[in-house]
Amino acid sequence: MASGVEPSAPQIISITPLLRRLWPSPGDNNVTAEEIALAISHIFTDQLSPVQTGALLTCLHFTGWDRRADVIAKCAEAMRQAATQIDRKRLESVVKARGRPEGDYRGGLCDIVGTGGDSHNTFNISTTSSILASSLLLLSKHGNKASTSKSGSADLLNATQPTAPNLMAITPETLPSIYEKSNYSFLFAPVFHPGMRYVAPIRKELGWRTIFNLLGPLANPIEGSIEARLLGVARRDIGPVFAEALKMIGSTKALIVCGEEDLDEISCAGKTYCWRLVNRSTHEKPSASDVDVESFTISPADFGLPSHALKNVSPGKEPHENAEILTKLLQNELPRDDPILDFVLMNTAALFVVSGVCEADTSDLGHGDDGKVITERGPGGGRWKEGVRRARWAVEGGEAWRQWRQFVEVSNSSGKSQ
Repeated sequence: MASGVEPSAPQIISITPLLRRLWPSPGDNNVTAEEIALAISHIFTDQLSPVQTGALLTCLHFTGWDRRADVIAKCAEAMRQAATQIDRKRLESVVKARGRPEGDYRGGLCDIVGTGGDSHNTFNISTTSSILASSLLLLSKHGNKASTSKSGSADLLNATQPTAPNLMAITPETLPSIYEKSNYSFLFAPVFHPGMRYVAPIRKELGWRTIFNLLGPLANPIEGSIEARLLGVARRDIGPVFAEALKMIGSTKALIVCGEEDLDEISCAGKTYCWRLVNRSTHEKPSASDVDVESFTISPADFGLPSHALKNVSPGKEPHENAEILTKLLQNELPRDDPILDFVLMNTAALFVVSGVCEADTSDLGHGDDGKVITERGPGGGRWKEGVRRARWAVEGGEAWRQWRQFVEVSNSSGKSQ
């Protein structure tokens, strides 16, 4: 028999004392990253009013505190804690069984992601690169629909033909079983971060970039299980900030990149600024002090590839148009010197380098691999040309297409079993 008692609404929490200390000088008022993260956490449980949420985001934006490493690290942690939780033990068991260690790569999960907002409307490079990288690595691509561009990662994948993956079928419950049959998985942000729906309309009304534009790359629900990542930022001054934030959350293998044009990818047009996390420790669990940040620049020539103007890499395409290009690329139907292909190869190669897989001195990739490892090192000591060799093999040998079709099939069959 029903009790007739309706569930109580979330209790609204006031952060007025914090807001008063945040403006105009949080440093003078001894505001801490922990306090800010606690306030942010109330958003995900719908316990902060829209007015106070807007005030908090505005204070952080105009004081610049949303661009501090400790604030980004702590708020990203709060966001992950509010996410729907995954059975880590089962996931790690599957990853251990499925991962293929090679070189300095231990067989763990990897991600390639950008902050977005670079206003260049280039082709979906990180998403396409993630699919290519799944030919050798286990990929956990965290993404969403577009907010500042025409074609976000989820928009692109939902438009693929002949069959699109069922992104809603990849859930905290099904994720381990996806990896039992596929090297690739796409973690659709709304499925794993339901609390973000409370802040979405506020962000839209504010009209300027907030801390949530920076938290996305660190909000992957499997954070803590990520072995290596490539992270693109749209502003050069944010690169060192993310490097420090990654150290704070325990990352030891990462490359943060920013194209000279304020591009959140490795640029195909010219110079890219890089910050690489390098683990100097021999311990299994190094501390942040064991991880150094090395900065350098890289250019297409370091990958053994020509430069291409950004206008030649599909600016402003709709999702269905980009999806058609993606399919042609994966099926090795683009010309070998196609600008978009070169753009994708560079970024895939960079993830291969940072994962450690390019440190192998032998190569037995399978069909189409001549086994000739390129040992030449470039900026930052990376074997960038070897990364391109492996990325090109993923396309020309058919492995990237095979992994993609496997993911599509598994995600759709997983959805039917729910």
